[in-house]
Amino acid sequence: MHYLTLSELSILLRTKAISPVELVKHMLNRINALDPQLESYVTVTAQRALEQADRAEREIGSGRWRGPLHGVPLAYKDIFYTDFALTTAGTAIHKSFQPTYSATAVRRLEAAGAVSLGKLKTTEQAWTEHHPTVAAPKNPWGAELYAGASSSGSGVATAAGLTFGALGSDTGGSIRFPSAVNGVTGLKPTWGRVSRHGVFELAASLDHVGPMTRSAVDCAIMLGAIAGADPADPTAVHDSVEDYQAAALRSVAGMRIGLPRAYATEGVDPGIVAVWQAAAKVFEDLGAIVEEFSFPEWRNAASTWPILCSSETALTHAATYPSKSESYGSALSALIDLGRSSTAMDLASAHHARLEFSSRLRAKFSNLDVILVPVTIWPTPTTAATADILQMSPLEDLLRFTCVFDSTGSPTLTLPGGFDDRGAPMAIQLIGAHFDEAAVLQAGAAFQRATDWHSRHSRHFP
Repeated sequence: MHYLTLSELSILLRTKAISPVELVKHMLNRINALDPQLESYVTVTAQRALEQADRAEREIGSGRWRGPLHGVPLAYKDIFYTDFALTTAGTAIHKSFQPTYSATAVRRLEAAGAVSLGKLKTTEQAWTEHHPTVAAPKNPWGAELYAGASSSGSGVATAAGLTFGALGSDTGGSIRFPSAVNGVTGLKPTWGRVSRHGVFELAASLDHVGPMTRSAVDCAIMLGAIAGADPADPTAVHDSVEDYQAAALRSVAGMRIGLPRAYATEGVDPGIVAVWQAAAKVFEDLGAIVEEFSFPEWRNAASTWPILCSSETALTHAATYPSKSESYGSALSALIDLGRSSTAMDLASAHHARLEFSSRLRAKFSNLDVILVPVTIWPTPTTAATADILQMSPLEDLLRFTCVFDSTGSPTLTLPGGFDDRGAPMAIQLIGAHFDEAAVLQAGAAFQRATDWHSRHSRHFP
């Protein structure tokens, strides 16, 4: 039961084949049994979950079905404000912060009938490393494997059957890396598609909010609930919200899928390239028009992304850094120091690089519907090796498939695409035109109907 997709579960709840109350009891028991090993949750809101499940059972029983999320247990990265639980953002400075309201995305999910299981671990303020006082989540495919960046708690809990979906966030890759290494499906919507109201910022113009689930259809369902304008967030756009679930059921026959061969293969591990090529063949077999094209020059946009991110992060923390710098971990401190030391000229140059790359990428979608690329340049590393990789490889190479699409604000979908010879997940990524989440979900769901990578689970947590 705990490994059903959200969409499969929804049917069983609506037809009363599964009791919401019994389901939540099962999930709470599983969290209690397994999360001491996986360490994905910060807080489990058991009483609230049981009360919401009881309400859902009564409403569904009386014919008042709210939609496909009604009675479905979900959880939230601990940067999302919740008026029913602390929101620590993985920090020491906010370790006792109790919001008086919930984030718009959380409120919308609960209004759709979702059951809130609790809050999931994040790295310190959604940057690269956990605060020294916080134990990092463990990858369910192997405790020695890297569990991803800041949305690691969301990736681990979803992969291990401790929730049916989660909210994550992405500034440089933090939905995509945890989705890739934990073998789940993660959607980074277009910047502005989902309200960021009530979400701790890392770098406001780069931060994206999105769902992490076990299928593209599940992402479509969650996006349909959280997308749309929000008076509390002036950056949430007023563009119409499509029926993403319906879009995910459409064929990809005739869809134009671009392959940027040099960008996707040069300096990339051969195993990653093989997964990317195999995915392209799947799309071709499904009737898509798969064609190679010249990708825009990306290195300048990638190499200047740290200037954008660090400058905005320094602004976010101006009230507490450096005045409370002793409460910060070393990685977040280093990022803020970089931002505080950057000049106006540095920032202007980075901004120009961002605009130029964004314009050149946007032009490619006049002839393409989606672009297929990897997520990482390397197979899932061990946690021990991650620090060495970060020191030895230029950041623009490590983030080449992620940060540039935060700079552009493009929608992306990360999908399981295979396994390496250790049994660790490997992933592919689909990039779409602005506000065309429907296209990446359409392509991703078609890929998952033709493959079963997304339905496999770790033998360590049956």
